[in-house]
Amino acid sequence: MVKFVLASASPRRLSLLEQIGVVPDVVEPPRIIERYDRQGEMPRQLAARLAREKTESVYNHYSDAIVMGADTLVSCGRRILMKPRDEGQARDFLYLLSGRRHRVHTGLCAIGSGLVVRQRLVTTVVQFKRLSDREIEFYIDSGEWSDKAGAYAIQGRAGMFIRSLNGSYSNVVGLPLYEAYTLLTSFNYQFSAATLKNFRKI
Repeated sequence: MVKFVLASASPRRLSLLEQIGVVPDVVEPPRIIERYDRQGEMPRQLAARLAREKTESVYNHYSDAIVMGADTLVSCGRRILMKPRDEGQARDFLYLLSGRRHRVHTGLCAIGSGLVVRQRLVTTVVQFKRLSDREIEFYIDSGEWSDKAGAYAIQGRAGMFIRSLNGSYSNVVGLPLYEAYTLLTSFNYQFSAATLKNFRKI
């Protein structure tokens, strides 16, 4: 019997869940078009909406399971930075983030039996050092920016650019573990004793 489905194509989210001993019965990428051109939609609203749309698209196939999905995006000032489409856009994102504070927003959504929907929204404030042209080109050449909101991976080479972080580190990686854990427990997901032990160490 399938009891937990992760609605995500992200290997980072799967790895983060495994860090606390949670292994989904099924991992299924959502099939939605991530539209973010709604007039007046704020970054937090966008992350929450996309997380719910992703989760709903997968829940339709697993209505007896707990299905959880997430969406992570970066905002800098009034700009929303999602996954860059190419090197040029990734470079633009890094120049924008250089020496500035930005926010990383993750919307989380879980749907359980009977269409019970629960959501969480997490924001972390991150500040980059001022980046030189050489540092930006070094990072672009690494290829790490690909498929990353804001064009960087804090758990990789970009970690050396981070001056400060206020909030959840795992949120910046792609899944706020505390909120994911509390969402699952709210649906009476049965964690093993080993899982709980691992979680307390984080």
